[in-house]
Amino acid sequence: MPWHGAVGGAQFMFWLAVGICLVALLFDFLNGFNDAANSIATVVSTRVLSPRQAVAWAAFFNFVAAFTFGTAVAKTVGSGMIDLEAVNLYVILAALLGAIAWTYLTTHYGLPISVSHALLGGYAGAAIAKAGWGAIIVSGWTKTLIFIVLSPVAGLILGGGLMVFLLRLLKNWSPQKVDRHFRRLQLLSAAAYSLGHGTNDAQKTMGIIAGVLFTAGILPTFYIPFWVVLSAHAAIALGTLLGGWRVVKTMGMRITKLKPIGGFCAEAAAATSILGTALAGIPVSTTHTIAGGIIGVGSVQRLSAVRWGVARSIVWAWVLTIPVAAFLAAGFFLFIDRIVLSI
Repeated sequence: MPWHGAVGGAQFMFWLAVGICLVALLFDFLNGFNDAANSIATVVSTRVLSPRQAVAWAAFFNFVAAFTFGTAVAKTVGSGMIDLEAVNLYVILAALLGAIAWTYLTTHYGLPISVSHALLGGYAGAAIAKAGWGAIIVSGWTKTLIFIVLSPVAGLILGGGLMVFLLRLLKNWSPQKVDRHFRRLQLLSAAAYSLGHGTNDAQKTMGIIAGVLFTAGILPTFYIPFWVVLSAHAAIALGTLLGGWRVVKTMGMRITKLKPIGGFCAEAAAATSILGTALAGIPVSTTHTIAGGIIGVGSVQRLSAVRWGVARSIVWAWVLTIPVAAFLAAGFFLFIDRIVLSI
C-alpha cells in the first residue's frame, strides 16, 4: 500500500494540494528573483535609480498588475497546454521542482532565462512521463513555441526602430538635454515593463495553482480565484524586491552599454510587446523580449557595441530551458511515482 494509504484520502489530497500551491508560490518568487534583472537592469545601468530604488519601483508595479489585466494567460497555461485528464498532483509537483531546479542553477551563474518557459517545459516533461505524448495539447503549444522566436525579434525591431526614430527626431538636442529628459521618461518605461512582466509571468503561476485546486477537487470547475491572483503577484513582487544581482549585471551591463534614451527604447519596446501578448492570452518570455530590445538598441549605435559572446550564451540558455526543465521534471515525477509512493 502507498505510504499515504492510512491517511484519509480527501484530507491527504487537500494538504498535498496546499503544499504544492506553496511550492508554486516559491517558484513564482524565484521567477521574480531571476526576472528582477529584466525589470531593473536598464534603470540601474543608466543610473536613473539606485538598485534599492529600482527593485522597489519594479516590485510595486509587478503587484499593481494584479488589478489591471485579466487572466487569459493563466487560463492558457492552466488548461490549454496539457490535457487535464492526464494530470495529477504529482505531475504538477514534479513540473514545479524541475522548473525550480533549472531556475536556481541559471540564476546562480547569472544567466537570464525564461523562467516561465522553464515552468512550461517542466509541466510538459512531467505530463509526458506519466501519460505519454498524448498529454500534450499541440494547439496550445503552437503560439508559445512561435513566440520563443518572435519575442526577441519583436523586441529587437521595436527597440532598434524606436531608437533610430528618436535619434533622428532629437538630432539637434544636446546630449545633456537628451539625458535629462529620458532619465525621467525611463521611470515610465520601467513601470510599463514591470506592469507587463507582472501580468504575464504571475499569470503562469496562477494557472498552475488553479490546476492544482481543480485536480484536487477543491475547485468544481477550472477558474482563477482572485485570492490566487493576489498571492501570485505578491510572490513575484517579493522576488523582484530581493533581486538577482548577478543576472542584473548580465542584462544591464554585459550585453551593451546603455544610456537613458537607450534604456527607454528597450523598455518601451518590451512593454508594448508583452502587454499585447498578455491581452491575447499568449504566454511569452519577458526575458527574451527585453534582451531583444537591449540588443536592438545596442546594434543601432554600432554592431560592435553589442557583446555578441554574452548574447550567444544567453541564447543557448534560452534554447536549453524547455528541454532541460522537461527532463528534470520527468526525473522528479518518476522518482515520486516509483520510489516515494511505493514506500
